[in-house]
Parts: sequence; structure tokens; C-alpha cells
Amino acid sequence: MEEKNGRKRQGENLKSNKNNKKHNQVFEYGNYKSYYNYRISQGVDEDPRLKVFNKEWFQGKDCLDIGCNSGIITIQIALKFSCRSILGIDIDSDRVCDANWNLRRTARMKSAGNKPSKVSKLNDNSHTDHSKNSVTPSSHVETKDFSNEPSSLEQIDLSNIVSFQCENFVQSWHPPGKQYDTILCLSVAKWIHLNWGDDGLITLFAETWKLLRPGGIFVLEPQPWKSYESNRNVTENTSANFRNIKFRPEEFQEILLDKIGFRTVEAITSDLSGSTVGFNRPILVFQK
Repeated sequence: MEEKNGRKRQGENLKSNKNNKKHNQVFEYGNYKSYYNYRISQGVDEDPRLKVFNKEWFQGKDCLDIGCNSGIITIQIALKFSCRSILGIDIDSDRVCDANWNLRRTARMKSAGNKPSKVSKLNDNSHTDHSKNSVTPSSHVETKDFSNEPSSLEQIDLSNIVSFQCENFVQSWHPPGKQYDTILCLSVAKWIHLNWGDDGLITLFAETWKLLRPGGIFVLEPQPWKSYESNRNVTENTSANFRNIKFRPEEFQEILLDKIGFRTVEAITSDLSGSTVGFNRPILVFQK
């Protein structure tokens, strides 16, 4: 009896430790699970940012999405705007696994002759625990309705257009000698700034400029300073970097134009219907 009770207590302790670990998980790079679940309002079928994106930035273009998370908007852009290619990169291997799962799922629907009316939307109640080498995605997903996508989707071979890689853009990514027509950095600059300071931010901007072809487009969605303040203590590193930051988000435009070398900038929105509170941010579009 005592042995049986001992095994029971041991099992309960292991379960408790696992739950505590999950509860205390830190997303120091903004690599949240199910990011789009709270980014997009319930009942909205499409990421509201797509409504203000111009088709000309993507159609027939080579594109790069920095900080793609689970790949939802990367796939949506490919579906809606018919990119020639789009690569999504993220520092978190788990999110890249999720992105590849979403891609395979959508591609399977198309190859089966079904219009890809739904794109996976990951849910925090995932049953699968990713390891660093895991290739298995979250097993519990929600879906997002995309039944209004244009008929041009039928001509897209999605698996040959969209790809995902686990990369650290600031420190260790070495692009294979390729340039891009459009590069996106959506709600990512803050996390780069907090983790690598002003030097990391300038590296992001300078490398983006170098990777763009002449006339290329850089779509930047910076987070406001109050968002920095809310996340400054995620780790000791972010806390230290926050105290030393000299470049505020309101200065990014001047830096990109006067220091980095972009020719023009346009603010394309400041109020997106369908975004949850706190996510209706300005989006800046720079041209090389």
C-alpha cells in the first residue's frame, strides 16, 4: 500500500512540475504560442494588416518575413498576393515547426483539389511538447476561415513558394547570396531591440537594406515605447538593454531614411479594424 501511494505521489509531483514549467515559460523573443489567437479579434477571417498591403509589393516578388512565428501571415500573403517566393524565418524552432505544419496542411488541401478555405491558427492548448530537435507540430489547432480568397489561389503551388527556417537574423543568419523585393518585420523590432540593444536594431535595419533589391520595399510595424516598458523585465538581459536604449521607436523613421539610406517612407495605417486592443499600430513602408 505504501509503495502504491509513493508511486501516486511521485506521479502527482511530476505532473505538478510539468504544469509549473508550462506556466512559467518565458517567451523572451516574443515567440508566443498562438500569437494570432490574441492578435486578431474573434470572428475576423483575415489578418487585418493584409487589407492595407498593396498587391504590387508581393505579386511575382521574392519576399522575406522576419520573425514569422507560426507562419500564418506568411502563408496568407502567399495565398492572397501570389508571391514568386516567400521565406519566413524565426528564432524559435518550435514556432518554425508549427509554421511548417501549417504550410503542409494548406498544401495538402490544395493538392486534394480543395480550395484552401482555412488556414491553421494555433491554440495554446497544444498537446505536443516541442523539443529543440522536434519536427512534430502542435496537435491541437484552431482554424481561420479564408473562404473569400481570390480564385488565383488555384494556380499556386504553395509548397514551392513558401518556406520556413529557424534563424537568428541579427547574429548568425547568412543568406545564400539572394536579394528580396519585399521584406516584412511585423511587431518584431522591439524584441530584437530588447535582446540585442541599439546595435541589434541597427544591424536589423542595415542588413534589411542590403538584402533588398533596388526599389525594394521594407514593411515595418514598430511597437510603441510603452510596449517596451511592459516587456523590459522578461529577462535580465532585456532589462539591462532597456536601460541603455537610446533610439526610441519614434526615431526609427529618421534612422532608416538618414542613416541607413532608404529613399521614401509612407505610413499606411494607424487604425486597423479587426485588431485587438493594443495591436492597431502604424505600419511604415520604406523604399530602397
